[in-house]
Amino acid sequence: MIPSAHVDTFTRDNLPPAPDWPEFSFTLPELRYPDRFNCAVELLDRWLERGHGERPSIISPQETWTYAALAKRVNRIANVLTRDLGLVPGNRVLLRGPNSPMMVATYFAVIKAGGVVVATMPLLRAKEIAYPLNKAAIRLALCDHRLAEEMEKARAAAPGLARVVYWGSGAPDALEALMARPGYETFAACDTASDDVCLIGFTSGTTGEPKGTMHFHRDLLATCDSYGRHVLRADATDRFIGSPPLAFTFGLGGLVLFPLRVGASTILLEKAPPDELLAAIETHRATVCFTAPTAYRAMLGKLAGRDIASLRTCVSAGEALPRATFDAWRAATGLKIMDGIGATEMLHIFIGSPADEIRPGATGRPVPGYEARILDDDGREVPPGTIGRLAVRGPTGCRYLADARQQKYVHGGWNVTGDTYVMDADGYFWYQARSDDMIISAGYNIAGPEVEAALLTHAAVAECGVVGVADDERGQIVTAFVVPAAGAAADAALVRQLQDHVKATIAPYKYPRAIEFVAELPKTQTGKLQRFELRRVAAERRAHKLAS
Repeated sequence: MIPSAHVDTFTRDNLPPAPDWPEFSFTLPELRYPDRFNCAVELLDRWLERGHGERPSIISPQETWTYAALAKRVNRIANVLTRDLGLVPGNRVLLRGPNSPMMVATYFAVIKAGGVVVATMPLLRAKEIAYPLNKAAIRLALCDHRLAEEMEKARAAAPGLARVVYWGSGAPDALEALMARPGYETFAACDTASDDVCLIGFTSGTTGEPKGTMHFHRDLLATCDSYGRHVLRADATDRFIGSPPLAFTFGLGGLVLFPLRVGASTILLEKAPPDELLAAIETHRATVCFTAPTAYRAMLGKLAGRDIASLRTCVSAGEALPRATFDAWRAATGLKIMDGIGATEMLHIFIGSPADEIRPGATGRPVPGYEARILDDDGREVPPGTIGRLAVRGPTGCRYLADARQQKYVHGGWNVTGDTYVMDADGYFWYQARSDDMIISAGYNIAGPEVEAALLTHAAVAECGVVGVADDERGQIVTAFVVPAAGAAADAALVRQLQDHVKATIAPYKYPRAIEFVAELPKTQTGKLQRFELRRVAAERRAHKLAS
């Protein structure tokens, strides 16, 4: 490894052992980066050096920031971090906020100062926020003041968190007040190594316990110079828009990294339900849209009277894109949706084809710079047309933060994603299913065991099992099979109570949209829950319902 700029060596100390790393390849010339650089400089400051400072960088319903305006705020926040808050290179900083210009500014300020970003979604509850605070040994958080309630609850459960600074409150100690200090206009970027960690993305695993995925400075550029350059093919005239939170690496890439890499603009919406997303596309003349299949389906019924002719590129990820949605969107707009599969472990999309190479129904072919294959249960490559486990490798890959599950994800140098696929004779990959207990609903990854754990904290629940069930609108819905506690009334009122309880315990989008009460759960002889049997029962009931 290259000598690190990190004074705080926590991330390097907690990387997986070298034999457990995936193999990395940098086959494209554009993926061969210098040993030392700071990706905030490459994605932002370079545009000022080239005389493009007055181009719009971030557009929101309230304001527009040029590249120069964004860079100015990044410098001021970086000075606050290092001069006022004591950040040294390698420190982790938790960020909490909706998709907004300030969220982007804080993101790049942490990276420019040599810190490590840990971004969290606005919908998370205190318990979910406390986990990365403790796992990543975080001492400092920057947070939108509107999210203070859960942030303060999490603070009580994370004794190592020394300071939370809020923005937007107007208080004397708010981030903006600190930023206004004289002499904070410029900031010399930390001389980081290309393989210094700059981002830890936390994602739920099949056990429900989040896994921290560590990414280097070079990784943030690599996803731009592989998928962004060769598949997306955007340029400085584009205007990006979408719905995924910036705390998701899908949102980070689609709404920040890809536009800034080419000097384009991004339109950030704090909330982007179909009505608001369509309105913003029309108002701001967006050209590139990133969202999940669920949103494309929902927008189909709302296109009447909307002028979205500015759109030229539509990208889908987060869940499988149904052929019916692809066909309906193309018939209504004339645009092909570019499907893709990515993973937090890989940072962004690694299989997906350009619009002129799409094969409807297929996810696509490996992104230039990556290679993929299908494996059997023993880790052997299988021939085309055979169902198996998807494995991939390239310029990015899995490096979990102090987590034994590294050995489960990486096998023989390949990243094994937990997805079941078929590759055809032409090298196109066709999605079949998840090969674990992850539920993908409306673009969100939801771990069934995490929902089970939340339900089990309610006094009326004796046992439960949670699985994903196919749904025409959301792809899958979270479905809970509940054995009521003695004396509990298994009725509609209890369904509502349990749903509200889950919403209050974990992120609301994870709640079970369907709850079925049962006398017992299917188990193995050793007492292990058989979720596959629950999925079978749920599928049979859904088929019966559709037929009746």
